[in-house]
Amino acid sequence: MMALSNSSWRLHQPSFFLIGIPGLEESQHWIALPLCVLYLLALVGNVTILFIIWTDPSLHQPMCLFLAMLSGTDLILASSMAPKALAVLLVHAHEIGYTVCLIQMFFIHAFSSMESGILVAMALDRYVAICYPLHHSSVLHPGTIGRIGVVVLVRGLLLLLPFPILLWRLVFCQATVIGHAYCEHMAVVKLACSETTVNRAYGLAVALLVIGIDVLAISISYALILQAVLKVPGTEARIKAFYTCGSHICVVLVFYVPGIVSFLNHRFGHHVPHHIHVLLAILYLLLPPALNPLVYGVKTRQIRQRVLRVFYIKG
Repeated sequence: MMALSNSSWRLHQPSFFLIGIPGLEESQHWIALPLCVLYLLALVGNVTILFIIWTDPSLHQPMCLFLAMLSGTDLILASSMAPKALAVLLVHAHEIGYTVCLIQMFFIHAFSSMESGILVAMALDRYVAICYPLHHSSVLHPGTIGRIGVVVLVRGLLLLLPFPILLWRLVFCQATVIGHAYCEHMAVVKLACSETTVNRAYGLAVALLVIGIDVLAISISYALILQAVLKVPGTEARIKAFYTCGSHICVVLVFYVPGIVSFLNHRFGHHVPHHIHVLLAILYLLLPPALNPLVYGVKTRQIRQRVLRVFYIKG
């Protein structure tokens, strides 16, 4: 295959071709229907959570403010991927511009990193609430929560900004077909004809850094919480303490389990069919935004009551 310089490539063929779900082209429009439902759930659920927290001053407390950050991140994360992926699967809108592809890739990976950081912040909130309940409001006051949000945002932007910059310097072949439903980093890297060691190494380092440090921080938080709860006298008090952590544990599992499985399959699952890789990658980006509002809506009494009140009044 003839290699083109980056400038020549963008001049002669300024777009990529997204296949969708390789091997399932004949049935992918049916697969798109449940994915569309998940995206609609993500939109309605997260907009509802944001609206309720924004309009109810009694919910302007640490846990709900972190939940608002999570919902905002989920909205951007799902909307960075789902519309184009669904367009590919449903109406065969396969073409995506080179610059648009890099922007989509940056938003998807940056906001995945931000969501991971917010889950760490929520674990910290649970730790302070259970282990130091009398100091909860003084430790996690709005100023501290705002600074945590800025750190999470800046970390996501700085860590992932090199992705499109490193891709911009690569030389691509004439074959610009991406075996995916959206512009995933490694799927684009594999199209390059030039040396991609730096891209691969940096991508692996970022994934291990974000997942490794964040999972470790969450694990330490819950180990300390467990230690503190086991010292609490009375079964009822222990159950109540565990219940306050239940929603966050569910959200952590929903986010990290599909992500880790997708990551391991992508790196080491060479014998796994490619359409499984693609489906796992799509679900990793759609499942958490769709399920998080449901989990918190059921588990958080104030939000559940406010949702019921809103729909009761409207009804």
